[in-house]
Amino acid sequence: MVETLLYAAELVREDGAYKLVVQDVVRDTVQVTPVPESAVARLPVFLSVLSSKLGPASAGGRR
Repeated sequence: MVETLLYAAELVREDGAYKLVVQDVVRDTVQVTPVPESAVARLPVFLSVLSSKLGPASAGGRR
């Protein structure tokens, strides 16, 4: 199976503020969105819930 990268995301902290940077690799665009610290703290829980809803097929994704 050949993987094709469609989006790349980074959570960045700059001067104490968090921002989510999402690159659309296909369209060669970048979107930046501020993220509150409370959402950053809940990110592991959110990802766990998302993985459990998507099922085991998605568990072998990129790391």
